[in-house]
Amino acid sequence: MTFEILIQIIFLGIGLSADAFSVALTDGLTYSDINKKKSFFIAFVFGFMQALMPLIGFWLVEVVEITAGDIAGENAGQVMATVVCWIAFALLLFIGIKMLIESILEMKKPAEEKEPKKFSLKEVLLYGIATAIDALAAGVAMHTGISTTSTVWLHVSIILVLTFSISLFGLFLGKQIMKLLKGKYEISGIIGGIILILFAVWVILSHYLGI
Repeated sequence: MTFEILIQIIFLGIGLSADAFSVALTDGLTYSDINKKKSFFIAFVFGFMQALMPLIGFWLVEVVEITAGDIAGENAGQVMATVVCWIAFALLLFIGIKMLIESILEMKKPAEEKEPKKFSLKEVLLYGIATAIDALAAGVAMHTGISTTSTVWLHVSIILVLTFSISLFGLFLGKQIMKLLKGKYEISGIIGGIILILFAVWVILSHYLGI
């Protein structure tokens, strides 16, 4: 393991954690009851999912190669990368539009009927999957770029730590922005929905344009 390879892994981890950061920022903006315990839990879910998906992608290609040959594994990897890209796009777009519509409807309610959004375990788990599923493609790339199982585990460990840390920062930043909005949760929901929609578009552009 050279220093150059270590730097490459770190940059990979930072790149993969960008979507987790966006959603963590949104959570910090929209959840009115976020505390330290919930922040650490959300960051851990995002980090765990972001590390798990490349590992799954790596071993899926490994299984295909063992059972059907190297060419089949390579073809399966290319198909997987495209499929998971569109799944990630659909999930993020759906969540973003849903959040945007709910926030707009909330703005139209009388002040006494408005309810700040609360932490939701189901929603956090869905966000964790939505932000990490495109990392399956990274597992495919890892399969062609590295040769030892120990290196795979080093990859996913660094990805987990980086995503956890960056997600925590996103949650903190979201909470600070929320303070500037002075408790206007419906506005923060609109901002969060727009962030998710834009990131959904970025997922597609990054896949096809390599940006």
